[in-house]
Amino acid sequence: MVKIRLRKTGCNRVATFRVVACDSRSPRDGKFLEILGWYDPRKTADKFGLNLDRIAYWTSQGAQVSETVASLVKQAKKAAAAAPVEA
Repeated sequence: MVKIRLRKTGCNRVATFRVVACDSRSPRDGKFLEILGWYDPRKTADKFGLNLDRIAYWTSQGAQVSETVASLVKQAKKAAAAAPVEA
């Protein structure tokens, strides 16, 4: 089964995360199928960047989304809806 979850990168006390699609049996920082975005909890603005199209693709293929990534996706969709549309 494919899961969309966070993968830890960075050093001790300076952790950043990548949002990845991976096999549910692989370890947290192990092999992954695709990088779908990033998350930096230390930043105050622009804490994350997500490729919502690819996340939608993986979920349509049956991928399970972790709770943390689901909350990030929800925030990203909310921000995208509030952003002004450029002509």
